Amino acid sequence: MGLVLATAGSSVGLGNIWRFPVETGLHGGAAFILIYLACVILLGVPMMTAEFIIGRRTHTDIASAYEQLTANKLRLTGKKKNLWPLTGYAGMICVTLILSYYSVVAGWVLKYAIDAAAGSLATVTDTANYFTTFCTSTWTPLFCTLAFLVLTHFIIERGVQNGIERFSKVMMPLLLVIMLLLAVGSLTMPGAADGVAFLLKPDFSRIDSSVVLGALGQAFFSLSIAIGCLSTYASYFKPDVPLMKTAANVVGIDTAVAILSGFIIFPAVFSVSNVSPDAGPGLVFVTLPSIFQTLFGGAPVLGYLFSVLFYLLLTLAALTSTISMHEEVTAFFVDRYGASRRRAAAYMTLTAAVLGTLCSLSFGPLADFRPFFGRTFFDAFNDLTAQWIMPLSGIVLSLFVGWRLPKTLVIEELTNHHTLRYPPLLFHAFFFLIRWLAPIAITLIFLNELLA
Repeated sequence: MGLVLATAGSSVGLGNIWRFPVETGLHGGAAFILIYLACVILLGVPMMTAEFIIGRRTHTDIASAYEQLTANKLRLTGKKKNLWPLTGYAGMICVTLILSYYSVVAGWVLKYAIDAAAGSLATVTDTANYFTTFCTSTWTPLFCTLAFLVLTHFIIERGVQNGIERFSKVMMPLLLVIMLLLAVGSLTMPGAADGVAFLLKPDFSRIDSSVVLGALGQAFFSLSIAIGCLSTYASYFKPDVPLMKTAANVVGIDTAVAILSGFIIFPAVFSVSNVSPDAGPGLVFVTLPSIFQTLFGGAPVLGYLFSVLFYLLLTLAALTSTISMHEEVTAFFVDRYGASRRRAAAYMTLTAAVLGTLCSLSFGPLADFRPFFGRTFFDAFNDLTAQWIMPLSGIVLSLFVGWRLPKTLVIEELTNHHTLRYPPLLFHAFFFLIRWLAPIAITLIFLNELLA
């Protein structure tokens, strides 16, 4: 249960609670959600299962896993070059870069959580200027970034059972409880019915290619597919863990969190007449702080509690994601080089701290330093991971499990060496989705992100 919750935490993050409502607002609400649900079922579950197969089969880090699974074929064919492990290394580079800039945003969330708890956020009159002044300064956002990385390091250093599992057993249920409390509070506000209608009554006239591709991209990125985190967690799975069922459970938790976040945010947004549901990425740091001051008829105590719980929720969600990214590279140093967990964790934390410092300063002193084709460190890391490494790794993952691995090996893992019984149609559906639908869909995501 601890590893299932940890794996769910790997997927649950700011992408669910921040990016999902933003995408839903931009793409018209309920119609987008219906397409998103189809995407996570048809794309998310089989792709997550594919990562689980690689991790549980080898019980090692992602790069070594690709090497082990291709070693026999190389010996039989006499080939010396093995390019498949490059996908594993690309995944580790990807999570290192993501952790670097993700920790900056997580640091912002931490700052807002502290300000909300101190009561100072409720007194801000110009929320846009407040956020701009904060993130463009030098030391405060940098301190928050490094503090978040240190907190992540502390959990990773304690190991899988004493650190990650123990944290997940407490934090994931707490995260869901906070979400339920916030959703109930949001649904009791005047005008909440309009927000619920926005989420539940689809306007199919809004559906076009951008909505479909937006739902595909959100499903892919929200579930943290193809960057190695899921495979790393699966390497700790026991032989009797049902992989498809576990993937379905994780996808279910991830999707429930995303949709529940909509029931927190949109009833609150619609309760304020001058705020649009398509407020965009500034929703969390600019729009919502001003909304919190007017909730429940301006009752200060209720608005304060709502604000504190919301930013605590974001902090916990961000932390579950940073833990999974940190663990992937930490596991590599432990498995490949025999480093102690403490030393391996220190390598990753120091690397992310240096790169995270550059990303944090990209909004302040280094804002005009754009060495990557006119992009700052923050923007360059984001573009490289989201537009290139993640989709390309996803295509390779689907081709590797769908075509490169022996079909008998895949079925052995799916059935736990034939101890589980599934109808043959399920296997046909899995191989069709992983061989054909997944690479085509991810290619469309890749082209859409590239041409955006």
